[in-house]
Amino acid sequence: MILNVNNASFSYDGITKQFEDVSLSLRQGEILSLLGRNGTGKSTLIKCILNILRLQGGTVEIGGRRVDDMRTEEIAQQVGYVPQAHRAVFPFTALDFVLMGRAPHIATFAVPKEEDYEKAEAAFARIGITPLREKCISEMSGGESQMVMIARALAQEPSLLILDEPTSHLDIGNQTKTMATIDRLAADGIAILMCTHFPDHAFLVSHTVAILEKGRLIAQGRAEDVITKENLREAYGVDICVHYIEEAGRTVCIPISPCGCRGREATTPANRHGAMIASPLAEGETNGFR
Repeated sequence: MILNVNNASFSYDGITKQFEDVSLSLRQGEILSLLGRNGTGKSTLIKCILNILRLQGGTVEIGGRRVDDMRTEEIAQQVGYVPQAHRAVFPFTALDFVLMGRAPHIATFAVPKEEDYEKAEAAFARIGITPLREKCISEMSGGESQMVMIARALAQEPSLLILDEPTSHLDIGNQTKTMATIDRLAADGIAILMCTHFPDHAFLVSHTVAILEKGRLIAQGRAEDVITKENLREAYGVDICVHYIEEAGRTVCIPISPCGCRGREATTPANRHGAMIASPLAEGETNGFR
């Protein structure tokens, strides 16, 4: 096992549990998606895995060693972390930024060696973003920035990659590219723990899925067994259809809108050319908007 989380519990105030009795495990080359609504403890759990926050109960082991017995640089040599968002303050080039991922392997007050530059260049090539190497990170799009963040984590040469909502703020094209990159990295043998708000992404790439709700795991296992309309209703408090779509060749999640704000023309059948046929409104009718 690359990662073992055993009966982990944490509280910020010593009274209210942010999460309790959480157990997870992850093998080499596996992807585990952690689902759950905002505020349920996913990001806090990640910080405890990284030993940024200390558990009140339970243990976390990385590569067979307890994280509370490891130095910060030892954890960084094992684990690459990509946070939810990064706001560039200084105008580093992407190469300089990714080179920072080599810090756990460079002695204090030392400078990067040729080997470190080679590792950084290899991280660019590995996810296909070499053309970005000289671009300023403060001038990048959200998708470009996200890929550079992943490259920096890969420069650490981790056995475990932790991604906290890797597709937040990305358009659907960049979401798809990011998921494809994650899938390739797992195929290369990296264990990946991914927090996400998109159950569809868990269907796309995950080997296992865990759902955290009110600080407890309510389900854990294969995506097909865990991502059900009942579990999603409990986790998110809304109704979500889970259906297999033949054209996509996979199962998808479709939220059921409770607002009823769509007009009749949005639900009329398509004509033979694929265009929507709008029904005329009767006198006095509205389409739901004012």
